[in-house]
Amino acid sequence: MEPGGAESLRRRNAAAVVRALREGGPGSRADLAARTGLAKATVGTIVGGLEERGVVRDLEQVRSGERGRPGQLVTLEDGRPVGVGFEVNVAYVAAVVLDLGGVVRREVTRPVANDGDVLTALAATATELAADLDASGLRPLGATVALPGLVGGDDRTAVWVPNLDLAGRGLVDAVDAAFGWTGRARASNDADCSALAELHLGAGRGADHLLYLTGTVGIGAGMIESRRLLRGARGFAGEVGHLPIGEAGAACGCGRTGCWEASVGLHALLAAVGLPEAGTPHETAAEVARAAESSAEVRDGIASVGRWLGRGLAVVTGILDPGAVVLGGYFVPLGDLILEPAADELVRTLASGELGPPDLRLGRLGTASAACGAAERALEETFAGAVDLLA
Repeated sequence: MEPGGAESLRRRNAAAVVRALREGGPGSRADLAARTGLAKATVGTIVGGLEERGVVRDLEQVRSGERGRPGQLVTLEDGRPVGVGFEVNVAYVAAVVLDLGGVVRREVTRPVANDGDVLTALAATATELAADLDASGLRPLGATVALPGLVGGDDRTAVWVPNLDLAGRGLVDAVDAAFGWTGRARASNDADCSALAELHLGAGRGADHLLYLTGTVGIGAGMIESRRLLRGARGFAGEVGHLPIGEAGAACGCGRTGCWEASVGLHALLAAVGLPEAGTPHETAAEVARAAESSAEVRDGIASVGRWLGRGLAVVTGILDPGAVVLGGYFVPLGDLILEPAADELVRTLASGELGPPDLRLGRLGTASAACGAAERALEETFAGAVDLLA
């Protein structure tokens, strides 16, 4: 075998052991050999190397039978190698640091200044986080920026971000500069990232076919088919917010009228209830929910948005047939105030209603979902064996 081939095999074997620990939890070397299909001696060598580099550690010994020496349980080390995820949006920049075990190690949200300088807010957040990780001994393996728009096939170039006007590589270049990298940071659609996060860590657990719907100023969808992200021919799948299925004549931020997000985005909600923004979309929706406790007009406004939401979901569901739909972002604090009218309208307008609607759920990860999913994406190359954990 060529040296490069041996190195590639070593990386893949190490990744297989790490994936087995991530998906199945702690296990003995014999357990890990059975889970991965690798020889026990190979697993032993890999575990030893991963221990030296702070990726795994031993737990208590366990006895699997009456005879023989007890086995030593191996688990992923807390922290150490991590993936970093950022989300940029109109009102805020968020960051999440996720370790190989799927545990959140850092979480930061920074409001964007009134002048809307998202790039400056991202650069400042990334610089502070890079210094924090370095001081804490946590080793970032990569970083992904989730954004509300389309990303090119190079996974670095923002192609179309209608509410932010941030086309190009400025976002990933800012993150690369903060961490001292060259061409290492990646970009990804925010709904795709949120879908992955909810699938692995949130409300989408147990679903094989999932549709995640963002709830911010813009509306996008992340789609999971057979537990894998569905991105389309050019990676642009999921741009449902600009389908012409909203209220006719409603002005959208993209410059057109009748887009779905013009009827169900955050600004549409605020117009329907007659209230101002109050921080992030999540904070704003929480204020709207509080106002609804004493105002029938606010409740009616939320219900109106909910009906447009359900009507659009009927169209999207008729095309994609997801088993579950997870509503994220500002929809979550509104709870049943928006879930119930949306579900009713979905059932009423779904063309294949006799087959039953998808399971409509509220997201569990809050405003951290996109950044969390971005951090998950930052670890994908590691789990695929492209990053050398033994180096």
